[in-house]
Amino acid sequence: MKQIILDYFNKYETFTKNEIDTIFEFLEYKSYYKKDHLLKQGEICKYRYFILKGLTRSYHTDEDGEENINSFAVEKWWLTEFDSFINKVPSHNAIQALEDTTLLAISKSNLERLYQQIPKLEKTFRIITERYAIALQRKYEVFMKRNSKSRYDFLVNSIPNFANRVPLYMIASYLDITPEYLSVIRKS
Repeated sequence: MKQIILDYFNKYETFTKNEIDTIFEFLEYKSYYKKDHLLKQGEICKYRYFILKGLTRSYHTDEDGEENINSFAVEKWWLTEFDSFINKVPSHNAIQALEDTTLLAISKSNLERLYQQIPKLEKTFRIITERYAIALQRKYEVFMKRNSKSRYDFLVNSIPNFANRVPLYMIASYLDITPEYLSVIRKS
């Protein structure tokens, strides 16, 4: 686990073994079974998560009881519900494991302590968050400018083996199309 984090962080900044050891003192190892919730809609998000193994979705249930998927996260991705995590307000979304999932979690207070002890970690998380914001912007640009087939192709080509790991009805929800129409797209 430490090597995964070391390799990941070293893409952004050089960290020593001692610094990684310090970071690990603040991380909690968590494991969830398929369909378990890391966070339920309306709860306050207490952690920022790093996925070691598995797959999650972020979604909300609307007034009509429909589930609307906002995002997916896979191995070596960070995830959280930012508004809830930062502002300590109830989350508008839920986070659910779609496979048995193991991850590392860090609370906001522990993250702030680490920023004080290892200042370059704050820079690293700023870069990670910026890249996340860019990915969101690209997602919305893709959704605004492309047709459903092009959006589907973009999604499955962005995440290896994605189409094999996620049920079609969830992919359809994420793409904001019907499962029936997604079946037509996949056949063509």
